[in-house]
Amino acid sequence: MQNPQPGDAEQRYEAPGYTASLPIPFVRASLGARTVAYLLDILFIFGFTALLTLLITVIGVVTFGLGWTLFAVLPASGVIYSAITVGGAKQSTIGQRLMGLRVVAPERGGPVDFISAAVHALLFYVAVSTFLLWCLDVAFGLMRADRRLGHDLLLGLAVVHAR
Repeated sequence: MQNPQPGDAEQRYEAPGYTASLPIPFVRASLGARTVAYLLDILFIFGFTALLTLLITVIGVVTFGLGWTLFAVLPASGVIYSAITVGGAKQSTIGQRLMGLRVVAPERGGPVDFISAAVHALLFYVAVSTFLLWCLDVAFGLMRADRRLGHDLLLGLAVVHAR
């Protein structure tokens, strides 16, 4: 596939079995770049969880232990991290930004809302936590020309190269 030129916005990227075609600026992301972005995001999620732990500890001390009930939020810190970053203005997690990726809704090419970003992350973590679902999720990406994984297809999202 040739590199897109500024005047090529009307051309489309067609993929077999793909109902909505991606405009040329939305070039599919490689599975390798997505994997490296995920590994980087694990580090950022660990730091985010450490900050949440510290904040909840301080709130718990100030509220005489009542705030420690917020520790129930910590298992969802990866989903919260993804919802804030992907649902934000940059449309990508920090790891995805470092790899030059972003998440879009290909039908409209626009940003992803907070709830869709959270559900996207939740479906990803459910798939990763179960070997069979993870294999099925990756199999979708390997079989499709646009490299969209199973959880991308369920929500109608795509991870593309940032421009």
